[in-house]
Amino acid sequence: MAELPAPPPARRPAVRSSTPRSSAVPGRRGGRLARCAAAAVLAAGALAAGSGPATAATDGSAANAAGAAVSGTFRQITGFGTNPGNLAMFSYVPAGLPAGAPLVVAMHGCVQTADDYHRDSGWTKFADLYGFAVVFPQTGPTNNSLSCFRWFDAAEDSRGTGEAKSVVEMVAKAESLYGSDGHRVFVTGLSAGGGMAADLLADYPDVFAGGAVDSGLPAHCATAQSAASGCQNSDQRLTPAQWGDKARRAYPGYGGPWPRVAIWQGSADTTVKPVNATELRDQWTDVWGIGQVASATRSLPGGTTESVYHDPGGRPAVALYSIAGMGHGLAVDPGTGTDQCGASRGYFLDTICSSYYTARFWGLDGGGATPSLPAPATLSATAAGADAVALTWQAVTGAASYAVYRDGAEVAGPAATSYTDTGLSAGTSYGYQVAAVDATGAEGARSAVATATTAGSAQPCFTDNNYNQVSAGRATRSGGLTHALGSGQSMGLWNTFTTHTLRQTAPGYFVLADGRC
Repeated sequence: MAELPAPPPARRPAVRSSTPRSSAVPGRRGGRLARCAAAAVLAAGALAAGSGPATAATDGSAANAAGAAVSGTFRQITGFGTNPGNLAMFSYVPAGLPAGAPLVVAMHGCVQTADDYHRDSGWTKFADLYGFAVVFPQTGPTNNSLSCFRWFDAAEDSRGTGEAKSVVEMVAKAESLYGSDGHRVFVTGLSAGGGMAADLLADYPDVFAGGAVDSGLPAHCATAQSAASGCQNSDQRLTPAQWGDKARRAYPGYGGPWPRVAIWQGSADTTVKPVNATELRDQWTDVWGIGQVASATRSLPGGTTESVYHDPGGRPAVALYSIAGMGHGLAVDPGTGTDQCGASRGYFLDTICSSYYTARFWGLDGGGATPSLPAPATLSATAAGADAVALTWQAVTGAASYAVYRDGAEVAGPAATSYTDTGLSAGTSYGYQVAAVDATGAEGARSAVATATTAGSAQPCFTDNNYNQVSAGRATRSGGLTHALGSGQSMGLWNTFTTHTLRQTAPGYFVLADGRC
């Protein structure tokens, strides 16, 4: 992937804030980033590859950029394997981390370093809060002129080869050093790091239990540098099954389980076009054998729309987070609130703390402890009108209160064995879980998911030809092609002869809904 041009300022529509924020200058680029940007180009074909070892970031223990003191140490780790990808390994480990804790691999974007990602992404904060180690792989200009992970090179991003193998060797090293739980290893990355994270999820589903692709690309979209720019900038016109095959072919014969995947994308990204998020959604829902219609949607801070796709057991398997008006970068939300993180600077854009929601999507907020209380039984969810769902469940012995989760996010903590969730959207499906909480605040196991759909009409739908959809502001035109506003889904030719139905799921966000309205 070419180095990223300076990102446009991120729009922050009606964001709540319970704590003072640092001033956000999303487009500002400092020092080394600014010098790299001066020579930036979009076409990945312009990148030059090198062959030497990756340049190491400065070792040391940096303060958490969000303002909270860190408890552990950030340092370089050597001797982690044969390292065919010529990468450097850095890690952050909270003080006193016990054996059996989860492990997160966090991969930087182009023109960044492991230290940049350690300081600004927010992962260090949640490593301290939830209790897990973080590995920060690093590439450098001797591998790629703009320090991009080579997600587009079959010799570097395939199982058992190059950079992909180096990252898995880092995982093995971390497991031996920290006693990490091999069943709870996750990978995330930004931009080129996101593209490599997607490749790793396909290459090593036996290693990674989950992943997150931030402003990145589908797994194995490109197999050569010459094809990279096309993946970044245009709809590849593949079916979900064809995208799923690209992932399945990365590890032939693998029978599962598959990793749970979070996808983050700005609707105003001109470096990695929003259609990539749709293609990622299509790819991983197909791998899971589930449809491309969301099981539940909701609005989050920063103009973010979350669409969740449940597995056959009712658990979130894929989540798509679209951020209205955000350009190319990692979504952060500087501040000291639990759901805030990171620092706002080049490619770290002040909108929403993606690391917080990703960690919770993976289930890391449980801290890896064995639940002391059993899950509440017989959870029932019933629609109570157009904007409410009524919940009831059986009492758990030893419970002082209960934690209620809607679509994976905690929404209430009642002492009783019933709760009515209000302020919901009409005609929308929601999935609920409940966990018992003891007198010390320790949370037990969560119940099975119970789903309810509120009464009333679902989000509005619009059926019209592509020319009129663009004229009405529900779609955009690029050359002679049409794409749905927000989701970036391809609608075909811009003319009056092609007709589609669009469903509005949030302000400025539309998805294809042919035959489903």
